[in-house]
Parts: sequence; structure tokens; C-alpha cells
Amino acid sequence: MDLLPIIMVITLAMVFNYTNGFHDSANAIATSISTRALTPRVALAMAAVANFVGAFAGQKVADTVGKGIIDPPSGSTGLAICAAALIGAIGWNLLTWWFGLPSSSSHALIGGLVGAALAGSATVLWSGVWDKVVIPMILSPFVGLVGGYLLMLVILWLFRRSNPGKTARGFRSAQTVSAAAMAFGHGLQDASKTAGVVVLALTVGGYQTGTGIPPWVLLMSATVISLGTYSGGWRIMRTLGRRIIHLDPPHGFAAETTAASILWIAGRVFGAPISTTHVITTAIMGVGATKRLSAVRWGVATNIVTAWVLTMPGAGLVAAVSYFLIARFI
Repeated sequence: MDLLPIIMVITLAMVFNYTNGFHDSANAIATSISTRALTPRVALAMAAVANFVGAFAGQKVADTVGKGIIDPPSGSTGLAICAAALIGAIGWNLLTWWFGLPSSSSHALIGGLVGAALAGSATVLWSGVWDKVVIPMILSPFVGLVGGYLLMLVILWLFRRSNPGKTARGFRSAQTVSAAAMAFGHGLQDASKTAGVVVLALTVGGYQTGTGIPPWVLLMSATVISLGTYSGGWRIMRTLGRRIIHLDPPHGFAAETTAASILWIAGRVFGAPISTTHVITTAIMGVGATKRLSAVRWGVATNIVTAWVLTMPGAGLVAAVSYFLIARFI
């Protein structure tokens, strides 16, 4: 195929990657900023660097997205499906960012791929969607909620006789590490997802063979998501950092540590493209519930969960419409 259509799809992939960065930057640092463990710009710089490094920590997630969700045909139809999927994901990211809702960029991308594939009569690998997306999508928020709750109980018990002020200062420093771990997990997960789509486009366009990820693809994906992260998603940051529950440093540390652990295990062990948004949000709910159930603003939480439910079908619908429009010109 001509190189120009490939370049256009890769450009769309990087636009999605950038929106992923500023959309999901709140996942890594909102709790650290709200507890004043880090200043906003220092937190963003740290998250951008950790995102970049995390992108090189493994390619199992990229393999899942690139080969385990859909099997598009070669040629222009396959590239149209890739382009439409990315447009659907970008559109959903921008919509939820505008309303300050921490929805999942990961599931927007998966929904876009499935929606575009169905519109283009391509093969959807439903077993892969079920095993690698749907089951982790259901389990990871539950693990985040329970894990955050249990870890916070352990911290409360261990430090039950400690001086509150000294403990808060210690956990404020520890949040630098937990926030960096969270950003590292975000890079491991989300930069790999975009790299997987780029490899998929290169494959259907005839410019890629084999199973590996070209180093330049991973480098470009890591760089762009880091730039997006540094630009900051302040609307979503306010939702995660302040509107769900008021966090202090021990609670922020527990939430970030729980979420980072889930992201690492899911990405490195299972190759499951889970949502950083889902795990950090439910971890915040879990640690907050140790204060008292009424401390969590469940109305805000309900709005967030509603956005989660709508993400895959919403992005899929936008992708399907985009495919029909693109198909008129190919």
C-alpha cells in the first residue's frame, strides 16, 4: 500500500495517545496533589517521566490489543477500521474530559476497535474480548475497592499509636514513590495499547511482519503519552482528587499503592489491558470507606460508574459511524 494512509493512521494513533496522556494523568497524581504531597507541576513532570519508563516494561498488553481483539482484513479496509476505531476512542476521551468524568481510555479504544470491526464486517475475536477485556474489566474495580479498603485497614492498625502529624508527613513523602509507581503502571498499560494499534495498522498495511514491536513505535508511543501526561487533565483531576472523598496522605498512599500493584500484575503477568481509571477510582473509594461509608460521595461515584458502563458502546458507536464515513472514500 501507499505509505500516506499508514502515516495518517499512525498520526491518529498518536492523537489518541496524547489525549490518553492528559485524560489519564489524573489517575497517577490527583491524590498526591490533593494531599499536597507534590505540587502540580512537579507531579506532572514526575508522572511524565515514569510514564515514559513504564512504556518499556513489557509488551504483553500491546500484543493483546494488536492481535487479540480483532482480525481486520489487509489493505485499505483494514486501515479504515483502525482509523475509525481511533476516532471513536478520541471522541469519547474528549467528551468525558469535557465533563470531568474519569472514564477509561483503554475501554474507549477497545470499544472503538470492536465497533469499527463490526461496521467493516471484520472478525471480532470474542474469546479474546471476553478473557482479556470483559473479565478484567469486571474484576479489577472490585479488586481495587477491596484491596484499597484492606490496605488502609492495615495502615490504620500499624500506625494506630503514632503521632498523627509525624505520620502524615511520612506518608506525604511516601506518596512520591506510590504516585511514581502508579504513573509507571499507566505507561506499562496505556503506551503499550497505542503501540499495539500502530503495529496492527502496519500489519494490515503490509509494512510489518512477525510478532515484535519495532523500537521506534514504542519510543514514539512512550514520548507522546508522556507529553500528554505533562499537559495535565485538570478537570478530571478535580473529580478524582476532591469530589469523591477528601484524602489525607495515608489514604492517598494506600489508594496509589493498590492501583499500581493491580496495573503491574495485570500488564506483566496476564497481558490484560485494564483501565487505570477504574482501579485508582475504586481504590480511592475503598480507602475512603474506612473512614465511614458516608464519607464517600456516592452520587459522584455513581456518575463515574455510569460513564464506565457507557464507554465501550459509546466509543464503538462513534467508531462504527466513522467507518461508514471513511468507507465512502476508499
